Amino acid sequence: MAKGHRSQIKKERNENNRDLRPKAHAKFVRLADTKARIVLEQIKGKGVAEAAAILNYSPRYAAYIIGKVLNSAVANAENNLGMDKKSLFVEEVIANRGSAYYGRFRLSPRAKGRAYRTEIKMSHITVILNEKKK
Repeated sequence: MAKGHRSQIKKERNENNRDLRPKAHAKFVRLADTKARIVLEQIKGKGVAEAAAILNYSPRYAAYIIGKVLNSAVANAENNLGMDKKSLFVEEVIANRGSAYYGRFRLSPRAKGRAYRTEIKMSHITVILNEKKK
């Protein structure tokens, strides 16, 4: 027989299986996910200080946004989980496609006098950190 209500059992199970790695998300960023992935691949597996330096000197707009997400993940690691900033590295980076935004007046001219609406892409960016093993 179970030792409690179904919701209590699920709550305990979820607490035990929770991911304890520090992470940060930026959702509905007005940036194509393919452009974000180019920058994210450069910082994957690097230390936090090295990744921040790469993002600071990258000319891409995606680097500015990913830098903010990285700083947020580092702050989450320090404040919420008590990790040392010097021992952190970028373990996993994700850029998923978000919803598309069709601007009301963003039209591109097509053949025979027609006009198509321009699709403005959005993305969800996630940065997951971890501590180096000693």
